[in-house]
Amino acid sequence: MSGATQDEIPTSSPDSPESPAKKVRSNLTLRLITAALLIPPIVLLILQGGLWMLAAVLVIIMFGVTEFYDMIEAKGAEPLRTLGMTASAALPVIAYVGSEYLATLVLSAVLLGVMVAQLGKARIAESLASISGTFFGVFYVGWLFSHAIVLRSFDAQVAQRFGPDIAAGIHPDAGAFFLLFTASVVIGGDAGAYFVGGAYGKHKLAPFVSPNKTVEGAAGALGAGMIVALFGKALFDTFWPELSDDLSYLACAVLAVLLSVAGILGDLVESLLKRDAQVKDSGGILPGTGGVLDRIDSNLLAIPVMYYLLLANIFISQSVPG
Repeated sequence: MSGATQDEIPTSSPDSPESPAKKVRSNLTLRLITAALLIPPIVLLILQGGLWMLAAVLVIIMFGVTEFYDMIEAKGAEPLRTLGMTASAALPVIAYVGSEYLATLVLSAVLLGVMVAQLGKARIAESLASISGTFFGVFYVGWLFSHAIVLRSFDAQVAQRFGPDIAAGIHPDAGAFFLLFTASVVIGGDAGAYFVGGAYGKHKLAPFVSPNKTVEGAAGALGAGMIVALFGKALFDTFWPELSDDLSYLACAVLAVLLSVAGILGDLVESLLKRDAQVKDSGGILPGTGGVLDRIDSNLLAIPVMYYLLLANIFISQSVPG
C-alpha cells in the first residue's frame, strides 16, 4: 500500500512535463494496466488449484527471493543464493504433498544447513549477515507464501489435523474462496490506502519507515477492505454458495479488519527492508508496481493470518462442548 500524501501534491504547473501530478497519473495508469493483466489469470489459477497453482506459487517465490537477495547484496552481504532459492522452492512443494507443519520442520533443517554451508566459505567477515539474510529470505518469502498452497487445499489440511469427519463439512474448493477472499481484501485495502491517502493523507503512519503512508490511508484500507469482503461474500453466495457457506457476513467483516491490518503491517515490513537497503522498489518487473515482492508483501502476512485464523476457529469449535 503506497497511498500518496500531501507531499506529492503538485507545486508546478499542471502542464509542466515534470509535473508530479502527471507522474502520479502515469504511475496509476501503469498500476491499473498491470492489475488488469495479472488478476484474471491469477483468479483462474486459484480456481483451478492443483499443480497449476503450485507452479504459479513457485514462480512468484523464485522472483520474490531473487529480489530479496538483491536487496541483501545491496547492503554488502553475500547470501547463499543457491541454497536459499532451492529451499524456498522446496517449501511450497512440501506444503503441497504434505502440510505446512512438515514445511516448518524442513525450515528448521534449512537453518542448520545454512550455518553449515557458511562454514565452507572463504570469506567469514560477513557470516552473520549472510546466515541471517539467507535464512530470512527463505522464511519471509518461501515459507510465508507457501501458505497459499495450504489455504487453497484447506479441506485436506483440516482432514490431516482434525480428521476426515470434520473435513467432510468443508467443500473441497472452499479454499479457493478463502484465498480469493484474502487476496481481494488486501488488493481492496491497497486501493483504498492509495486513493484515500492521496486525497486526505496528513498524519504520518510510520514516518521513519515509510513517509508516504498515512493514518488516513490506513483507514481507507480498512474501509475498502471491508467493502470488498462483503461484496465478495455476496457474490459467492449468489453464484457459488457452497464455497462461501462456512463464513457468515459477520465473520467476513471481522476477517476483513484483521486481514487489512495484516496487509498494512506486511507492506510496512517490506518498506522497512527497502529503506534499509536504500532502494525504492524491490525490482522493476511489474510496471507501476515495482517488483514481485512489492506486489505480494501484504499477502505474505495476510495469507498465513487467514489460514491460522480458520484453523483456530475449527479448533475452538471442536473444543467447546455443545
